[in-house]
Amino acid sequence: MKHHTAQLLDNLTHRTETFLQKALSEWQMMPPELLSTKPSPGQWSAAQCLEHLNIYGRHYLPAIEKAIQEAKMNGSRPAAQFSPGWLGDYFTGLMQAQPDGSLKTRMKAPKNAVPAPDPDPRAMLAEFIDQQETLLRLLRDAAAVNLNRVRIPISIAPWIRLKLGDTFLFFTAHIGRHLLQAERAIGVSRQQIVPV
Repeated sequence: MKHHTAQLLDNLTHRTETFLQKALSEWQMMPPELLSTKPSPGQWSAAQCLEHLNIYGRHYLPAIEKAIQEAKMNGSRPAAQFSPGWLGDYFTGLMQAQPDGSLKTRMKAPKNAVPAPDPDPRAMLAEFIDQQETLLRLLRDAAAVNLNRVRIPISIAPWIRLKLGDTFLFFTAHIGRHLLQAERAIGVSRQQIVPV
């Protein structure tokens, strides 16, 4: 399915602003215990979900920034339409939640993206906020280049390169997926933590 480039970037920007607003207006105000409590053994806390997202951000955000800068220097011009590639479309589909918030597939995190058992919730949240602000800037910068031609190496296999538009779609779907997971963890934590 083709996307109008400007509309796609607007939609991704709106989604990222929603992620950022949740972190700023809701999660920053929470006691750290709510972010660090695991719903049950073997399940991630909200802080672990944030660390997992931050690990991906540490790879994708610099790679996107570098690719956009290089594309601008090489005279890239925006295309009116973005056409997803089959692999990017597949990865995005795997990550996206259903309309009711449920997930189609359960997935195991790659070894290099497994969070620490007890990450510092405040540090993870601060980094997540910084990363969302960076993502907003990169979405603005991407309006100046061709989302079909700029390519980004994926984190698990750098020799595989997705179109920039696919990378943005996958990356934001991945964030949405794990923020839903984090919200569920916070909901369970609220029930487990009894005020003194």
